[in-house]
Amino acid sequence: MQLKTILNKCNKFKSFIYTDIRFKDEYKGQAIEVEIRSRRNSRAVCSKCHNLGPTYDTMREARRFEFIPMWGFSIYFCYHMRRVNCPECGVKVEEVPWGTGKRELTKTYMQYLANWAKKLSWKEVAQSFHTSWEKVFTSVEYVVEWGLKHRNLSDITAIGVDEIQWSKGHKYLTLVYQINSGRIRLLWIGKDRTVKTFLRFFRFLGKERSSSLKYICSDMWKPYLKVIKKKAPQALNILDRFHIVAKLNKAIDEVRAEESRKMIKDGYEPILKNTRWLLLKRPENLTEKENVKLRDLVQYNLKSVRAHLLKEDFQWFWEYKSPHWAGLFLKQWCTRVMRSKIEPVKKVAKSIRNHQDLILNWFRAKKQFSSGVVEGLNTKVKLTIRKSYGFRTVKATEIALYHTLGKLPEPSLTHRYY
Repeated sequence: MQLKTILNKCNKFKSFIYTDIRFKDEYKGQAIEVEIRSRRNSRAVCSKCHNLGPTYDTMREARRFEFIPMWGFSIYFCYHMRRVNCPECGVKVEEVPWGTGKRELTKTYMQYLANWAKKLSWKEVAQSFHTSWEKVFTSVEYVVEWGLKHRNLSDITAIGVDEIQWSKGHKYLTLVYQINSGRIRLLWIGKDRTVKTFLRFFRFLGKERSSSLKYICSDMWKPYLKVIKKKAPQALNILDRFHIVAKLNKAIDEVRAEESRKMIKDGYEPILKNTRWLLLKRPENLTEKENVKLRDLVQYNLKSVRAHLLKEDFQWFWEYKSPHWAGLFLKQWCTRVMRSKIEPVKKVAKSIRNHQDLILNWFRAKKQFSSGVVEGLNTKVKLTIRKSYGFRTVKATEIALYHTLGKLPEPSLTHRYY
């Protein structure tokens, strides 16, 4: 079976035919060149308005488009590009079905590389297919741009917002996810972590889609709360359970560290040494040895122990179903904390009091939405960045994240090569 037959079977183009196929010596080994020419009397397509038009002239030198390598040989499509005398746009270079713009790779090869770029780092893909990192980047960029242009943004009713540090030097990205049941994906990426950044998301979403939002999960950061209240006042703003627990754990760790230093300084036995995770872990996650050690530790009247017991009591808050009863529990718990004289935990209690209504929205939403999904996606974001040992530019980071987590549609192919 000839290569021409294979290409006609899996990569046939209307109004174009494969002609000569030849070997050619390249600096990196032998390559196969496939000549393509337009059918007689066929009209070219304008690359700007996509309408048919008469041919103005034809390039003398053939332009090469790299195709998927076969049997260890690089394959190039060679075609003498025509210019179209378009009645609307003037003289323009024609549009060819196997390539796009000034890119050197065929659309099929770009999709092929982009698919592998989901499984491996871009550097590993480049090494595996004997190409360059830049060509892999170009391929992923093409697939992402096409996907963003053709994705469906209807029926977005629940979103989660958070930020990640994508590079050293306090360089942040604001990430917005769609967290509807059955449709969880990265929706939007904005540079920096500011009010203006989050406002840009609502401009991107538009007034109509913003007004259809029902649930928004965020942390207690004031700019987030301010923008949500202004741009989507009808939505239930659900404060992040993960961050509330994280703040409480941080306060307990602060109490333990300070008390441990004071005990050592005053000459007491360092009973709080190596007890960090003992006080922070959930009881069901403790080992048998840790359970025994904790049982001995709670016999002492220490601030760290009292803070730990307050934290464990707070876990009952999440078991309530009614916002009313959950609010009563929260009020009583905060009162106990304020009387405990444990300053770091009191600081958390004050923050919880100030945001009580927003925290109770989790119960009003029937516990269906939380930022646990967002934190899980953030972990995937960090893994994507770490897999490539970081990215030097925001653009490369955005493209990689959309490609991995955006669940974007892809151009259809007559034949799948992977």
